[in-house]
Amino acid sequence: MIDPQLLKFVIDLIAVLLLALGIKGLSKVRSAREANRLAALAIGLAVIGVLVNSIASTGISLTSWIWIILGTLVGGSLGAITAQRVPMTAMPETVALFNGCGGMSSLLVAIGVALFPVETSSSQLGGEFVALISILVSVFVGAITFSGSIVAMAKLQGWLATPSWVQSKLRHSINIFFVVLCLVASLEMLRGGEAGLLLLVTGASLLGIGVTLPIGGADMPVVISLLNSYSGVAAAAAGFVVGSQLLIVAGAMVGAAGLILTQVMCKGMNRSLISVLFGGALGAGSSLDTGNKEYSNITSCSVEECALTMEAAERIVVVPGYGLAVAQAQHTLREVTRVLEGAGIDVAYAIHPVAGRMPGHMNVLLAEADVPYEQLKEMDVINPDFPATDVVLVLGANDVVNPQAKNDSSSPLYGMPVLDVQEARTVFVVKRGMSAGYSGIKNDLFELANTSMLFGDAKKVLGDLLVELKELGLGRKG
Repeated sequence: MIDPQLLKFVIDLIAVLLLALGIKGLSKVRSAREANRLAALAIGLAVIGVLVNSIASTGISLTSWIWIILGTLVGGSLGAITAQRVPMTAMPETVALFNGCGGMSSLLVAIGVALFPVETSSSQLGGEFVALISILVSVFVGAITFSGSIVAMAKLQGWLATPSWVQSKLRHSINIFFVVLCLVASLEMLRGGEAGLLLLVTGASLLGIGVTLPIGGADMPVVISLLNSYSGVAAAAAGFVVGSQLLIVAGAMVGAAGLILTQVMCKGMNRSLISVLFGGALGAGSSLDTGNKEYSNITSCSVEECALTMEAAERIVVVPGYGLAVAQAQHTLREVTRVLEGAGIDVAYAIHPVAGRMPGHMNVLLAEADVPYEQLKEMDVINPDFPATDVVLVLGANDVVNPQAKNDSSSPLYGMPVLDVQEARTVFVVKRGMSAGYSGIKNDLFELANTSMLFGDAKKVLGDLLVELKELGLGRKG
């Protein structure tokens, strides 16, 4: 007969390997879908391993089976419904919600073990002191992750505005008070006082709200990525709490991946993590004054003029932005590019690291419309090609194509890596109006001599452009 402990070890080992392959595969657009399936399979195996070990060691009562089945059905149904119905524009909010759920799971596990100690706790991984420290870390990080993620989701969804007093320096004093409260609660728990647990949960939850609430919409994706890392740390700590090596390894991988993604986003926005967390929102202060300046030299054009220019082009680069996602125009865009490709025109897509609201947002959006992976070019790859590009079509992007980032040392965007679209021969910018981007500042690209504005909803403009290109006979050439 197979030893249950050995079987669980084998299952956990396979799950860890699959999870590692899944995380690695998420770094490439081509392999992201399959990688997501591998990671889901890894989690499924982990659950099976826990059930196998529990059945073999202590058994599972009928009541426990009812809760397990009920939880699986409810959670699985909610996950499936969310995956099917959530729009691409709401993906950052969904990620924030999932981060919060992960933090809450670790928090509940730690509270359960703290109130009802069991033999399988982390005492087997290093003693009672390690067990208690693990509970403290899991409760602290889990509570911050949950409350911070819910605030982030609410702000991105437009349900929660930032109160004016939160932007004052008083918020730092309040957050310091919450930190001290958490330290006092931790000491009380170390002394054996159960009241410290409630105090720690309260203080950490308020700290998560206090840190996240002042952060503006431009920086919120960075915060969501950081909270994703926190959820991994909380899960790893929960692994020590319940004595699960699999949970420790998986949590550590998620935590490390979240930190790397946070660094990538900060670099892409030319922001430091410290300035994001403690310096207020991007675009605060002087940047807002810059954004209020009116444009004085704007050239607008018709869809017909755009189509004629594209007809004569040999190379066209499309720059997708959040406006494309809002308009749900990715499928119409793909129809337009198919017509251009049918005429022998070389088409590529320039993807900025923080285009949309999160890294990979545009990649997933375009993958939905069956855009070939090889046409998606990262910023460092595509930037040298802009001087040889005939036409650039900017769709709902703003800050990531602002020349101020390279030309104006007084600009809040100065130093931020941007797409050098201004170096192309002709630039068409599709926007609803002249509103500023997340940074709240003016975009000098719009006033350049080689830039023309196409005002309107991206889906409507692209639909009209498709009609014009077909009337010109494109798609039947070559």
